[in-house]
Amino acid sequence: MIEVSIVIVCMNNLKNLYPCLESIKKYTTVSYECFVVAYLFSKENLEKVKRDFPWVKFVENNEIRGFSENNNLALRQAKGKYCYVLNDDTLMDSPVIDKLVVSFRKLPEKVAVLSPNIKYPDGRPQFCGRNKATFWTFLKSSLGFHVVDSQFVEKHGVFKTYNLMGAAFLIKTDIFRQIGFFDEYYFFCPEDIAVSTMLNEMGYECFVDADIVQYHIQGGTWSIIQTATEPAHFKGSIAFYSGDSILKKFLLSLIYIIRSLIRAFVWQLVLFTKRSEKARVKRNMYLNVIKAISSDKTPKEIFIKYYNVIKKHG
Repeated sequence: MIEVSIVIVCMNNLKNLYPCLESIKKYTTVSYECFVVAYLFSKENLEKVKRDFPWVKFVENNEIRGFSENNNLALRQAKGKYCYVLNDDTLMDSPVIDKLVVSFRKLPEKVAVLSPNIKYPDGRPQFCGRNKATFWTFLKSSLGFHVVDSQFVEKHGVFKTYNLMGAAFLIKTDIFRQIGFFDEYYFFCPEDIAVSTMLNEMGYECFVDADIVQYHIQGGTWSIIQTATEPAHFKGSIAFYSGDSILKKFLLSLIYIIRSLIRAFVWQLVLFTKRSEKARVKRNMYLNVIKAISSDKTPKEIFIKYYNVIKKHG
């Protein structure tokens, strides 16, 4: 029997994918299958990665899909008792998956998810447990207040949390299948928060093992693709955190429109003084966020619109 189905979505980025797969192969000894959703891969990259990693099951996707949809393409094929959903920019320097499986077996039946302690490659903490995400916590962060789940940072051992860690988490496959895997409405965030919320509302629990460390590079760089991903991200986040409340939706939309206007203006000033590509991308990104929030399009429709603009202008 397959113990773990590993699922990774990669958008034609071999620089991230290769170290990730190499560390999985090096440190994982439990019975597993590994899926990589090859999203919008070039023919050359797909041929190369298939040749270099023959043990990986590649799911090819050349249609526009978000993080949720892409993951679900592989998750529906999963045969493992557990699914380990993993970002392609993650690394391990110890048998992370093996340790998680051993730790999970000791937990109560109602536990659905076990996440590792996620750190930056230099050892700085990134995520080690998260409180319940609510309209109010999102509102605080929208207003510039840094919301930190500080009570989890120094913890050790296994403990209960509310939200799973989207960059890497181990979940019981039958429970994941029961909730329909990821909600495909959300294109880029907050699909992990949506899964956590649903699990908790159904009476399941999410745990963290802080002594098991998974490293996550997590971007930090800018790219023209952000002019499409960020508008979709904010559209989905506002929809999730406002729920059915028209007032909450109005308030969050207003805050993000004002915030994006200010930031677009600042980047426009930078563009006047220094003709940089980064300034142009950032300005356009915030202008697109404003237009996305004001529209009635879904996050996916928003991404497709701006992704096509990127393709058109090369």
